[in-house]
This record gives sequence, C-alpha cells and structure tokens, in this order.
Amino acid sequence: MDFKESDDAGIYRLSDSLALVQTADFITPVVNDPFVYGQIAAANALSDVYAMGGIVKCALNLMMWDSCRIPQDYAMAILEGGLSKVKEAGGVLLGGHTIADSEQKYGLSVSGLVNPQRIWRNNTAKVGDALILTKPIGMGVLTTALKADLLKITTQKKISKIMATLNRNACEIAQDFTIHACTDITGFGLLGHLHEMLNPKINLRLDSAQIPIVKETFSFAKEGIIPGGSRGNFKSLQHVCAFNLKRDSQFKGLEILLFDAQTSGGLVFALPKTEANTFLKSLQDSGVESAQIIGEVEPYCKGRAERILIE
Repeated sequence: MDFKESDDAGIYRLSDSLALVQTADFITPVVNDPFVYGQIAAANALSDVYAMGGIVKCALNLMMWDSCRIPQDYAMAILEGGLSKVKEAGGVLLGGHTIADSEQKYGLSVSGLVNPQRIWRNNTAKVGDALILTKPIGMGVLTTALKADLLKITTQKKISKIMATLNRNACEIAQDFTIHACTDITGFGLLGHLHEMLNPKINLRLDSAQIPIVKETFSFAKEGIIPGGSRGNFKSLQHVCAFNLKRDSQFKGLEILLFDAQTSGGLVFALPKTEANTFLKSLQDSGVESAQIIGEVEPYCKGRAERILIE
C-alpha cells in the first residue's frame, strides 16, 4: 500500500498469510463525561483496523493533556475509558505517551492483524454491489449542539452510546460474506468517505430514505447548528454529488447533513446484492440495529462530473 489511495490503515506484510494493520488517531473531547470521551476516542481509533477487515491485538495511548484546565482525576478517567474499549476489542494496552498541551486530545496507536489475501480496501467496490451502513449519522451536528449545552440528557446518552460502540461486531459478521470494499465514516462525513470508495469503473447511487440518522439532528440543523468541518466537507465535495431528492425527503434542504463530520461512525460495506439482505439481517439480529442498505454501485458514466447520485 502507498499514499495514492485513502485506506483507513496501513498494512505491512509479515508472511503470505499474515499482515500487520497499523493506525493512529486522536480527537478533542466530544462529550462532557471524561470516561465516555475516552471510550469514544478509543473506539474511533480502533475502527480503522476493523475497516480493513483486521483484528485488534494491541494499542498505545496518545494523550495530550490540558493540565491547566483538566484535573488529574479527569485525565485518569479518560485513560480508563480508553482501556475499557481496548479490552472490549480483545486487545492489550502496552503503554503510551502523554504530553502537556493547551487543548485536550486523546486517542490510540493501534496494531492489528489481517490475512493479506482478505484485506478490505476502500476503493474496490464492484458494479452491482449493495452498500450497507452500520451506524446512524448526525454526530457532528449533535456534538456541536452538546457543546452549546442544547442537548437533552436522553439525547446525550443516545449519541454517546452510538459513538462508543465498537465496529468489531459488524466486522466479525462480515467475515462470512463477500466484502468487496469497506470504509468507516468519520471526519469527511458519509459522502466524503463514499467519495473515497470510488474508482474509475464505478459511480454510486444512494437512497436517502434509507440512510439512518439520529432524528434529533434535523431540528438543530434547521437552526443552523452545523460544525465547520461539515461545511468544509460540503464545500469541497458538492461538485461530485448530484441531488435528486423527492419533495418529502428528510434531507430536502438539509443536504449538508450527508456531509456531516462524524466521530466514531459506522462502517460502509460494498458486497454483492445477492448477499446484502442476508448480511443485513445478520447485522440487525446481532445488535447492529441501525444497519441499512443505503444504495448501490453503478457503472461509471463517462462525461458526467457527478459521481454520487442521491435520490
């Protein structure tokens, strides 16, 4: 692998049947509870291994501690939250590094393993594939509302649970299916990461009615509570997207939500349509309740700048 593509993690081949999956990621606080923040930051970093089809083996803490404003017991809670997710992933925490910083940040450097013959790339989807998303979107808007102290406790708990949920379950279930491509949805938003799934032979068509989203997102978006990262995604990617939304579409006038920058979002799988319904049922039966078939892969249309059609 090299820098020509946008895969979620690096791969280093150890043998014909074994390769190392390596990634690192850290984030600023997205919730108020330090333990939950640690869980979310860890889940966010661990997800890159799952997006490659790998299993987590070990991790190192990456902690930039704002010691002037964050008490030591809060810092410990962040680390304990991260450790809980490394353990849940079946991995081992080996240590890490902490430095003083003016802005709090936390995450992990993660190592995993994968069979080199079964790596999931993010741009190898095939014409005729179905696209399945495993978590709802809307986290960017809702965490921005949280920072403004506008979220009800029930909604805070809902989004915290979504972001802290590992993608391990979905990854393990997918091992029994013909996965042509996979990526996880984070800072570039749903459409940004789907754009990274494109290759010269394909376009994507999405059914907006099937895209899962936390319902509370809509009211805040209508009030203009949109994070800067989401606006940046929209500005840089709207030229490759064509919207043909019905008048009653939940995203009509709120198309920017499809560009909403996520934290610890779900996985998007591309697999043959013949397997999609069975895979979806397996996901939902195992607790990945928000999973939905959100679209399909079509042949590339020469001469058309828009590569992703949203209906």
